[in-house]
Amino acid sequence: MGKVVTISPKPSVPLGNGFTLATPAIRMAPSVLSADFGRLAEQIAAVEAAGATILHLDVMDGQFVPNISFGVPVIKSLRKYTKCFLDSHLMIAEPKRYAEAFVNAGCDHITFHIEVTNEPRAVIEHIRGLGVSVGVSINPSTPISAIASILDNVDLVLVMSVWPGFGGQGFIPDVLDKVRELKGRLKLHQRLQIDGGIDDKTIGLAAVAGADPFVAGTAIFASSDPPQAMRRLHQLAIQAAQRSAANG
Repeated sequence: MGKVVTISPKPSVPLGNGFTLATPAIRMAPSVLSADFGRLAEQIAAVEAAGATILHLDVMDGQFVPNISFGVPVIKSLRKYTKCFLDSHLMIAEPKRYAEAFVNAGCDHITFHIEVTNEPRAVIEHIRGLGVSVGVSINPSTPISAIASILDNVDLVLVMSVWPGFGGQGFIPDVLDKVRELKGRLKLHQRLQIDGGIDDKTIGLAAVAGADPFVAGTAIFASSDPPQAMRRLHQLAIQAAQRSAANG
């Protein structure tokens, strides 16, 4: 009989303490969904070499959103050849049911949608108990009041600036009011991520509103030079934030 190997669970991640992204900074989170999956290892290595420290993983189940993307096997393979922080955005109907599989595949962070649960605290506690940080996402039409009671319990809030389920959509500028309000309500160690339609024209607007990190897919991976596109977006965000700070 072979030796039985016991794998100990990751220790629970306390809110704020130990959160990799706890320090405020302008960060890019390239969205793997927009990469060329026939050249995935190559493209991920290229953006990582160009300074990416986060990879955004858009997981879709065909139920909560009308599309299916990728899941555990792809993430498990991805984990083998990148040191990036794997930021998993679960656009799925049952995040509590599947969170453990994604953590075991190598995800460092799990964000779930408030729209899929009536018991968000239970979802947060379950995910945090798996040893990773936790985020909550809201769709463009979902009010901040839907997450007000749990703001103090998450590490990250993700504001969708397009409707979830498809890449390449146009930016919805009305969500910037939501970003500005949330920025004033979150603590220093909490991140305010934005996802959808982030490109050369919109990233500055999001930066001035207070977002960080910035998820970008098409604007990076549809470019002829993804690393350069990512660096350009990063610089535009930095410049916009600096101008805003200088103007008070």
